[in-house]
Amino acid sequence: MLETFETVARAVADPTRIRILKLLESGELCVCQITTVLDLAPATVSKHLAVLKIAGLLQQRRDGKWVYYRRAERDLNPYAQAFLGLVRGALKDDPTVAGDAHVLAQVTAAPLALVCDQGRAALDPRPQAPVTTVCRGGPR
Repeated sequence: MLETFETVARAVADPTRIRILKLLESGELCVCQITTVLDLAPATVSKHLAVLKIAGLLQQRRDGKWVYYRRAERDLNPYAQAFLGLVRGALKDDPTVAGDAHVLAQVTAAPLALVCDQGRAALDPRPQAPVTTVCRGGPR
């Protein structure tokens, strides 16, 4: 039992993994969405998600090419729900968590395919200027 407790405790002992758990309080998210909010490399986010899943804190489902994560609803680890409750009640005034929530609102408002393709660039509120080619020689 001590090893099971330690697995969960170690999983929540990392600030990035806490940020992921806080993001998932609002519901299921695609890996692309999590990566975009955290502004981290996909491989880094995948490693953190794997640790949380092994600890029994997350569940995943696949839908085509997208993988979605959500907080564990089943008791995959007898200590998981207690830790998830602790995280849910914590960091309500934390500026990093608040910033993540702000970016998450932008991410969930954007089309998923665009977020997965462009990451944070998909959130740029400035309209993209069309690319024009100027011919300097002109007709002769």
